[in-house]
Amino acid sequence: MNLFNSPKIRLRLIGFAEGLSFLILVFIAVPLKRIGGHPEAVQVVGPIHGLLFVMYVLTVVQAKAEYNWPLGKTLLALLASVIPGGTFYADHKIFRNLQAETD
Repeated sequence: MNLFNSPKIRLRLIGFAEGLSFLILVFIAVPLKRIGGHPEAVQVVGPIHGLLFVMYVLTVVQAKAEYNWPLGKTLLALLASVIPGGTFYADHKIFRNLQAETD
């Protein structure tokens, strides 16, 4: 079974990766750039996080359609991506208990 065939697992995996990349960017790469004089940290981690962010937004939009989410739940899931650690909260409160016919 391909894990990415399940919308729930896909959302949880991409949410985890996006959240982790955001924390690495904010708490490791940016301080390395600003304090340590290593701009290459942000040059490497920044684009990776950007790609994961776009993937997360698209996956949330897919989940909205798959699970018939109301606008409020969708906006909460999207808001989680701009708060450090927010996707972990969204996983705990929203994504973990999703049920669909395809799961």
